[in-house]
Amino acid sequence: MLARGNLLAKSARSVAPVTARRGYKTYQSKFGPKYSTAPHFHGISLSSAAKIGTTAAGFGAAAGVFAIFFFAEVPRVREDIMKKVPILGSFFDVKIAPEDNPF
Repeated sequence: MLARGNLLAKSARSVAPVTARRGYKTYQSKFGPKYSTAPHFHGISLSSAAKIGTTAAGFGAAAGVFAIFFFAEVPRVREDIMKKVPILGSFFDVKIAPEDNPF
């Protein structure tokens, strides 16, 4: 049993001191190609984020247009939103014929 505060860790084969590795730069030959890693955030590069963002924006816009037209017959949505759209405003102006009006 190891005492608390001891810097030795017991592994399957031996008792080895727990130390942090030193950081070192990997070897890169001056005769080989010059390569570097692309900047990324959690594995997502800027170009893939732009593709994902464009696709998500398209789906979001389509869902928003669907929601607006799906709820267009709700009186509050029709009055507050749909009648204020410049081209479509007159389409949502509901006129009830006098013979259909019970009042």
